[in-house]
Amino acid sequence: MIHISGGVLRMGSSEFYAEEGPVHERVVEPFMLDAHPVTNAQFAEFIQATRYVTVAEQELDPTDFPGADPRDLVPGALVFTGTVGPVDLNDWRQWWRWQPGARWNEPSGRGSTVDDISEHPVVQVSFHDASAYAAWAGKRLPTEAEWEWAARGRLTGARFAWGDEQNPHGEILANTWQGAFPYRNAGAAGWRGTSPVGSFPPNGYGLVDMIGNVWEWTSDFYAPRHSLPGQVPLDAGTRTNLLAARSAEPGSRTPRRVLKGGSHLCAPEYCLRYRPAARSAQAEDTAMTHIGFRCARDATGAAL
Repeated sequence: MIHISGGVLRMGSSEFYAEEGPVHERVVEPFMLDAHPVTNAQFAEFIQATRYVTVAEQELDPTDFPGADPRDLVPGALVFTGTVGPVDLNDWRQWWRWQPGARWNEPSGRGSTVDDISEHPVVQVSFHDASAYAAWAGKRLPTEAEWEWAARGRLTGARFAWGDEQNPHGEILANTWQGAFPYRNAGAAGWRGTSPVGSFPPNGYGLVDMIGNVWEWTSDFYAPRHSLPGQVPLDAGTRTNLLAARSAEPGSRTPRRVLKGGSHLCAPEYCLRYRPAARSAQAEDTAMTHIGFRCARDATGAAL
C-alpha cells in the first residue's frame, strides 16, 4: 500500500458531465491505498482461504427481476461483446449481454479462464464481493473523495491524472479504448480488454491504473450531483438510509455506489470518464467485465 498525504481536495469538474458538479472543497485525511487494483491472483487467495461465493455465482431471486425471462434467471454476469459496426450509443444493450456462468474466474462465461491473466485486475466482482475481500484483508473500500484525491497524484485541477492533455506528445498513458466504440479497438499499448496491473506509468503518488483498465468501486452511495459537506444534517444512521434509498434507480430497491477511474471500454465519443473527477453509478449487486476495485486503510493501519 502507498501512503497518501491528506489535504484539501478541489473535488469535481464543470467541464464535462453534469454529475461531476458542483466543484467544491473536501478535506481528505491521510490514508493508505493499494498501489494497484486487486488482481486475479490476489482474489484467488481470498476465495481459497474463505470459500466465499461471489454474487455472480449465487441463485437469482425472481422477485428482484419482475418481468424477466425465467431462462435468464440463472447465475451469471454481464459480458462485453463488440459489435460488427456502428450502433446507437444510447443503447448499451447493443454491446452488453447477460452470460450464464460468467464469474470472476470465468469472466467471459463457462470455459473462459484467468489462468494466463493472473496479474490482471479481477473483474466480475460486485460491490458486496469487493467489500468482503477488503474486510478479509483488514482493509476497506476508499471513499469517492479519497479515490479522486489519490488519482490526481498531487496535481490540482488537471483534467487527467497526468495533466490537461489526453495524450501528451502522442503517448497513451492509460488502458482505454483506442478506435471507434464499440466495434473497432486498436488496443492501448496492444491491450484489448484488461491489461496487467502497472502496464502504464504511475501517477504522482506511485499509484498505477487509477485511470483506465477497470472501473473501481468506492464506498459512496451515488447521487446525480455531489452532496456538499454538511448538506444533510441528519444522524449517521438516518443519513445512510436516506442516501442508499436515493441512490437506487427508479423502480429498483438496490442501492447504487460510485465507480471511479474509467476502464478499457471508455472512448471519447461515448464515455470520456477516464479522469479523476469522472464518476459513474452502478448497482451494488452488479458484476461486469470492466469493474474491479482496490482497497484503502487509514494512515495508522486500522481498517475503518
